[in-house]
Amino acid sequence: MRLPPKRNHWVSSSSSDKTPRPTFDESREAEIFSELEPAKAETSDPAVVAELLSSKIGASKVSLRAEDISVHATDKWYASHPPDVVVFPETTADVSTVLEFAHRYGIPVTTRGAGVGYVGGCVPIKGGIALSLARMNRILELNPEDGVAVVQPGVITGDLQKAAQALGWDYPPDPASLKECSIGGNIATNAGGPRCLKYGVTRSYVLGLEVVMPDGKVAQVGGRVHKNKTGFDLVGLFTGSEGMLGVVTAASLRLIPKPPARAMLAAVFPDFPMAAAAVQGILNSGHLPSALEITDGFTLAAARRRLGPERLPDGDAHLIIEIDGRPRAVDYEIDELEELLKKLGATRIQRAEDEDSCEEIWKMRREFSYSLRDTGLTKLNEDIVVPRSKLVELVAFARQLEKDTGIAVACFGHAGDGNIHTNLMVADYENPEIRSKADAALDRLFKWVLDHGGAITGEHGVGIAKQPWIRQALGENTFNLHKAIKGALDPDAILNPGKFLD
Repeated sequence: MRLPPKRNHWVSSSSSDKTPRPTFDESREAEIFSELEPAKAETSDPAVVAELLSSKIGASKVSLRAEDISVHATDKWYASHPPDVVVFPETTADVSTVLEFAHRYGIPVTTRGAGVGYVGGCVPIKGGIALSLARMNRILELNPEDGVAVVQPGVITGDLQKAAQALGWDYPPDPASLKECSIGGNIATNAGGPRCLKYGVTRSYVLGLEVVMPDGKVAQVGGRVHKNKTGFDLVGLFTGSEGMLGVVTAASLRLIPKPPARAMLAAVFPDFPMAAAAVQGILNSGHLPSALEITDGFTLAAARRRLGPERLPDGDAHLIIEIDGRPRAVDYEIDELEELLKKLGATRIQRAEDEDSCEEIWKMRREFSYSLRDTGLTKLNEDIVVPRSKLVELVAFARQLEKDTGIAVACFGHAGDGNIHTNLMVADYENPEIRSKADAALDRLFKWVLDHGGAITGEHGVGIAKQPWIRQALGENTFNLHKAIKGALDPDAILNPGKFLD
């Protein structure tokens, strides 16, 4: 981390000393840092940076506490690296001040949402400042008349959904972690979820963004209207940029009327090819479910051990179909779909026609992930995407990968758009030899996916976890285009360094 030189008489922001902290004016700061320009000499004293940031935005927003450092060192992936300082901005002005300061002195900044990512995207690999947006958690506006919500980035996705639904409206994106993930993190990764088959991913609902650029300047991109072709699609540029181009401090999001009714079917099939064929059969018949989830035999076996065989009778594949709309239309369609599933070979069909029974099926679906954790194996959660026509081939490849490596592979996820969570279940992952074997298996998986017209990530992002495959996934020219955009917006590379463009 590039930091100012230590001044022993300054009080650390984590100190219990109650002595009033000094206030630094611009001339004093210029004097202190004069020796840094132009070389920006390196030192290892975070206390100085913490003290200066405290003087600019307030001591309560800056921390050197060991607990805060530890929490902000990692996400749900296994990689970890501590930041030097944690900053908790509460306003756009705070974020602007921090980035202007970091830009001036070459200090790395890694932005963090709720920290529930699976690819190490918010791990501060280069140390520096961890910029937590957790305190920027207000819903600024809910406007059904315009079909717009304006929120700060720390708002929890599920909280926004509840607030919109209380008014008879909806914010459809529904990542599995919606009760704990934040809107800012969803925007950073362009998050998806089960309902994106019908309703689309996060990008489909972002109308406008307030973004603080790496030098501290504030930009407004997009707007709050539902159609806008003014200039380049900068909203799309920042959505999915994984915190490497700017920091989102407010988002104008599209709301839609909440469908008044929904219903679900959960079907068991003798084998995976029959379930995959049913997916295509449903779509070919003119149905567009709001969600269409598929699960393989390995995952079902783990779920039976956790939930009991009465919840999931024998069968090697499971399919969940959710529909929504007007009540009479839903009643008619659910009957039609049930008959279709019987013709397509389902051996057992569970039907849910109200909110409580639908939630019971989703609760069972969420248990699949916990069931895999119960195995005691480390779950390498990969969110690859393949064309729908390749679902059966993907699972056949997974079974062959199991035989060749001895590593179990569990497949389940969003069958409607081919986004299948292909989880390598690894025993003793901390063993370097085992980890190397698992990494080689991942390499085979990603190469197979790319060779079959797929993508290495559908919703989690690249982060650190998929960094080794990014050039192959993008191609050299497209990779260089990414680097050119990064270089234009963040020439000193202070935002989220150490990730897939490094």
